[in-house]
Amino acid sequence: MSDGFGQIVYPVKDIAQAKTLFTTLLGVEPYMDSPYYVGFRVGGQEIGLDPNGERKGMTGPVAYTAVKDIKAGLQALVDAGATAHTDPQDVGGGRLIATVKDESGNILGLLQDA
Repeated sequence: MSDGFGQIVYPVKDIAQAKTLFTTLLGVEPYMDSPYYVGFRVGGQEIGLDPNGERKGMTGPVAYTAVKDIKAGLQALVDAGATAHTDPQDVGGGRLIATVKDESGNILGLLQDA
């Protein structure tokens, strides 16, 4: 279905504090720094901080894998035993994200770029 997880998003309560911590941890400045999302790119992977993650049902980090067709990807995962968690939503720039839960309650993400 994909080439692995290209993005991991962490729900955070204090985005300013989390940005300082992740900047120190990753050793790079964020490429995107806004009140609703802070993103870092390290070694071909994106690490994101979402201050609204808990409100969206995130209970921990969510790894996203890129797909060409998010609706087909979601259906394939549901057919494989996952439960739909969030419907596809545009998070800016035409990027769509959606999530499913596996049988253990883990949240897995899909993303489709425009």
